[in-house]
Amino acid sequence: MSESILGISAFYHDSAAALVIDGEIIAAAHEERFSRKKHDSSFPAHAVAYVLEESGLNLG
Repeated sequence: MSESILGISAFYHDSAAALVIDGEIIAAAHEERFSRKKHDSSFPAHAVAYVLEESGLNLG
């Protein structure tokens, strides 16, 4: 069984999400890439969706 870690940085400038599986970075993204808002500090929902989509995983 593999270990999957979803890292989230939120509520400070440049919120982001990253997905690491078995020690390998699979995907990472800044929320501002999707919101088009520089230094976006909101919860990175779009970035989380992106990294999960890139990996083929889901939260269900």
